[in-house]
Amino acid sequence: MDEFMDGLWDDVGSMDSMIDGLVDDVIDSVIEGMVDDLYNYDPGYRRTVMVVDDEETSRAMLGNILDQEYDVIYAQDGRDALYQIGLHKERLSLILLDLMMPDLDGFGVLNALRANEDFRRIPVIVLTAEKEAEVRSLQQGAVDFLAKPFDLPEIILARVRRSIELAEDTNIIKATENDSLTGLYTREFFFEYGHRFDYRHPAMQTDAIVLNFNRFHMINELYGRNFGDQILFRIADGIRDVLMEKEGLACRYDADTYYLYIEHCEDYQALMDRINAGMSDLLQVPEVRLRMGVFSDNFRSDTFEGRFDKALQACNSLRRKRISSFAVYTNDMHEHELFWAKLLEDFELAIEDKQFKVLYQPKYDITGEKPVISSAEALISWVHPEFGRVSPGEFIPLFEENGLIQRLDHYVWSEAAAQVRQWKDAYGVTVPVSVNVSRVDVYDPHIVEFFTEVVEKNELDPQEYRLEVTESAYTDNSQQIIEVVERLRAKGFKVEMDDFGSGYSSLNMLTLMPLDALKLDMIFVRNLTADSKEMRMVKLVIEIADFLGVPVIAEGVENEEQYHLLKDAGCQIVQGYYFSRPILPDELGRLAAKEQGIEIKTDEINIEDLELKDIEALFI
Repeated sequence: MDEFMDGLWDDVGSMDSMIDGLVDDVIDSVIEGMVDDLYNYDPGYRRTVMVVDDEETSRAMLGNILDQEYDVIYAQDGRDALYQIGLHKERLSLILLDLMMPDLDGFGVLNALRANEDFRRIPVIVLTAEKEAEVRSLQQGAVDFLAKPFDLPEIILARVRRSIELAEDTNIIKATENDSLTGLYTREFFFEYGHRFDYRHPAMQTDAIVLNFNRFHMINELYGRNFGDQILFRIADGIRDVLMEKEGLACRYDADTYYLYIEHCEDYQALMDRINAGMSDLLQVPEVRLRMGVFSDNFRSDTFEGRFDKALQACNSLRRKRISSFAVYTNDMHEHELFWAKLLEDFELAIEDKQFKVLYQPKYDITGEKPVISSAEALISWVHPEFGRVSPGEFIPLFEENGLIQRLDHYVWSEAAAQVRQWKDAYGVTVPVSVNVSRVDVYDPHIVEFFTEVVEKNELDPQEYRLEVTESAYTDNSQQIIEVVERLRAKGFKVEMDDFGSGYSSLNMLTLMPLDALKLDMIFVRNLTADSKEMRMVKLVIEIADFLGVPVIAEGVENEEQYHLLKDAGCQIVQGYYFSRPILPDELGRLAAKEQGIEIKTDEINIEDLELKDIEALFI
């Protein structure tokens, strides 16, 4: 028995050390901020202790000792104790419980406390004169015992004080170790427990996995925070399913990122499918796309934190990939991470210094005998002082993910409007320009005012400035989006549905959507031949557009066969490399002027733009 008790107290001492270590090293700042809230602590605050004993003399003796520091509540038997605990559960800091009582004894009270979630947090010191009862009570959840006859008052107070301190520290840890939304660990506890996991499983092959939502901020902006929270909870459920099969642990690292540390997995796609399984209905929303980065380190050659840094780099490598859902870390990913970090760091300066260059791809009206320029689309590239010319395929997904895309859009919109004005002044030609409007842009409450101000500032007619809204924005079937587009059209702007055919528009929805043109997704043009399914789809779209009374614009036209097939089918406007790549502003101005027979002087050419002419190669 003595050996058993010695071992039991060693375990209790180890638990004390663990709690102290966590409090000191992991959550000092959390505890400092939460003690006041959880326990209303102040120097004059007296905690409440309950004494449960069927002997009046014992109750009085303990009460006299305890009331020096505590408020004391009394119960004369087990049933009375449970009743009193129910009344005072919020204020009780400790229970002194006699084991030997008639009717419901102390063991019955311990069982009832352990079975009740509200009561379980209250520490219990048992009162007994039997050694075997002491062991049994500790096994049933008691934190300490006082032997009868009682020790000196100073010893009783010290043991009560220590038991309360340990319980309060433990309760604070429990309140802070789990994320309130998902129930997974918080990051601090994840890393602490992760180190212990490695210590206890030195030979286990493990994977560090980072799960992240692509452009999660857009989900909250487009669909509301409640919808976003629902996604976060569903993913946490999927992670819990994985942890039921594979040993490991997981946390919600920040708003839209999870860390998962598990024994090595052979099939990462199956793992991804398992986590996504509970989100099948939500995955129909285009923005809901989970990506996964993996770092597999069988020899623990890196630190625990370092393994997740590499898993995060693998996850970030998927920014530009629309098909892949997971990536395993390779050494060159670190260089890409540094590159993306530099792009984000340099964004503001790039806006100020006009490092972003706007090019224009002409759109041709092909309804007559000869194609003529009818308008142009504004496209963008970045001439970076260190990296040279950066493709939009590199920085646009990055800025979408980090919430910078609206700032970039505003820059392009302003530059495009100023360019229409410049063509009118320099060459005497009017070339309407269309600019891209993202789904997030449409939800901007000031978007109508912005476009109105930008055309007024440049003294343009709104019809000289057109807006391309992607089909997926319409297919939210959001009344707000429809109202915004109607307000823009009421101001005189023409609105084109971009990428038509890439979304899920129904014919009924098309009749409700406010639009002035259908822009056919280039996937239909890419493989266009006379007898192809794409050709039949193009003819169908043109018939729908005729029914709606709007023109069809086909982009991605690269050869003569595609051009003639579209023209014969009744397509009105085309753009693509068969006619022109995206070109510099002055080049488009001269081209439009030449079509109209206007002579251009050489000194009107912008030499700085000519030096950047090879930018257009980025759009190949």
